[in-house]
Amino acid sequence: MLPVRIYPSRSLCKYILEYRVDKDSLGEVKIPKDAYYGAFTGRAVKQYHVTGKKSHKHLISAFVMIKRSAAVANIKTGALDKRRGQAIIRACDLILAGRHTDQFVIEEINSGAGTAFNMNTNEVICNVALEVLGKNKGQYEFLHPNDHVNMSQSSNDTFPTAMHVAILLNLGETLAAVDTLIKSLRKKAAEFSRFKKIGRTHLMDALPVTLGSEFAAYSTSVTKAKNAIILATKELEFVGLGGTAVGNGANTPRGYRKIAIAELARVSGLGLKPEKDMQHSLQSKFAISNVSSTIRNLAIELNKISNDIRLMASGPIAGLSEIGIPAVHAGSSIMPGKVNPSLAECLNMVCFAIIGNDAAVANASQGGQFELNVMLPGMLKSVLDSTDMLKNFLPIFSANLIDGISANEERLKQNIEKSPVIVTLLSPKIGYQKSADLFKESLKSGKTIRQLVISQKLMTEKEIDALFG
Repeated sequence: MLPVRIYPSRSLCKYILEYRVDKDSLGEVKIPKDAYYGAFTGRAVKQYHVTGKKSHKHLISAFVMIKRSAAVANIKTGALDKRRGQAIIRACDLILAGRHTDQFVIEEINSGAGTAFNMNTNEVICNVALEVLGKNKGQYEFLHPNDHVNMSQSSNDTFPTAMHVAILLNLGETLAAVDTLIKSLRKKAAEFSRFKKIGRTHLMDALPVTLGSEFAAYSTSVTKAKNAIILATKELEFVGLGGTAVGNGANTPRGYRKIAIAELARVSGLGLKPEKDMQHSLQSKFAISNVSSTIRNLAIELNKISNDIRLMASGPIAGLSEIGIPAVHAGSSIMPGKVNPSLAECLNMVCFAIIGNDAAVANASQGGQFELNVMLPGMLKSVLDSTDMLKNFLPIFSANLIDGISANEERLKQNIEKSPVIVTLLSPKIGYQKSADLFKESLKSGKTIRQLVISQKLMTEKEIDALFG
């Protein structure tokens, strides 16, 4: 087993005294001696300081799986000798097992089409493979990042493929979190099925519903949104690996594409298949913008649910106070005892960010020209950020808010009894106009509809009980 090398952050680079010199097409570059990346990354890391965060774990895994699959395909087609190819495969396996991931120092938003990240990956794998072969880092005359690790590939086909793989991997975790929320909402729907309450349209009193039916409708909305995401992911399963620079497969051996994608499907556990039109897969980002829009639509539904919960929990005296919410922390630094719908507010903000991310994806999707969309890294970051927020927060929202909601049964009953809108149920028996008159009289006198109907002998108490149920 190779020793684990920990490379310090860029902020400490100036204190490192030992360097090696790597060469690329632009000349020589000083690289920290222990670094597994090379000259291209050494130049690029100084340019793409954007978010201050390392690239997503699923992007790293996706790219390494692609490089591994390419090596397998290149060996099988005879384009790459077994000694070099097996060393590349072994290096990829070490990285996929968690080794050297700190060496992926290029951020998610980097050069157009993600060339910098692709080369960061090529260089790290190359230098790990050189150690596997018993050689020193930087001995590229035997094993080269471009000639061997990047064989039969281009950033233009590997990054789009990595986007699909990374998003699919992250969505698997995200959809599990969505399922947790659906389960919590359905549980509350069953628990609250006997609690009648005033419905509301235009924020005004409407016919009664049950608190349970409201939560059942929420679960339906989230389920439909989830199913739309799943349907959209089917387009992500088609990948353009093997298209190389412009989608015509230049510099790939016969049979490479089929073998590489089949191997990538195997190692990733995803249902990947070749995109029939490789040129389309490089120039169009329909699959990405499509799935992003479905994630946005889920956020819209979640926003509505959060808003409803905040309104139903408002009070406890001057608001609706139809439900009670668990206190996850003190609601105020100045007002003792205050309980706020803080988790619902947090979900609102998550949803706002997701909607903004989708706008970024939409703009990037149409921002490409001719044979390549170069805005890939920004699109990927937006989608991964959105899915990360959902997969991280929805289980908390479900367990610490939804599961702890209680019904204020007395308040719900009072609202139904006091609201004149239930006169609507009388309209078929006494007519629209008489019902409207009763509505106005109830508001003016403060008497309930029940009281007015009985006092005016329009119905018996038994009849009105049966009607209002």
